[in-house]
Amino acid sequence: MKNSLLVFGTKNFNNSLNEIKDFCDFSLTFCKDNTVFDEIISTISALLIDGEACRDPKNLKLINSVKNKPILLIERLGFIEKCNYTDKTIFPLMFSDFNTRIINLISSEKFNHNSSLEIKDYIIDKNEKKLKKGNLSITITEREIQLIELLFNEKNPLAKNILLKKIWKYSDNVNTHTVETHIYRLRKKIGSKFNDQNFIINSKEGYSI
Repeated sequence: MKNSLLVFGTKNFNNSLNEIKDFCDFSLTFCKDNTVFDEIISTISALLIDGEACRDPKNLKLINSVKNKPILLIERLGFIEKCNYTDKTIFPLMFSDFNTRIINLISSEKFNHNSSLEIKDYIIDKNEKKLKKGNLSITITEREIQLIELLFNEKNPLAKNILLKKIWKYSDNVNTHTVETHIYRLRKKIGSKFNDQNFIINSKEGYSI
């Protein structure tokens, strides 16, 4: 299945892209009505912006409201300083360069998305193995990342035996303090650096975030 791009541009810009859309390695959806922009944006992989369209304050506000989507800005009449974008290129553009830029942009976004996780006010950077909050960060282990991610993805608290089975692959009848030890060390690191004693909550039902 092809990745889908939302094209947000002037009529002339849209017409020029419409001529090459059948040769692209992705599909193009043209936004003709600003009122349906929010509905469309959730279904696409990236946003393609015509720099000329950004000169309209209403369009600029709409574009800058986009979150968690890569944006390629096509610059035509000079740099658009106030427009948010991930990458930019110059118009007119060569088809091969345009095609490659889009593919790289989407691939990079997918990699970044899989490499980080937002939890409460924190960000887990899986590549650097760090838990970050603002300008502060701590180093965490692979097991701690797995533990945090599992607890975060579950709506209900998880009991010790479930954590042992899913993360450490232990059987149900193993008697060990592995979970308690890991959570104690993680809480200590988070408490010391971020002064947060409630990141991982312990109740009768188990552990949760």
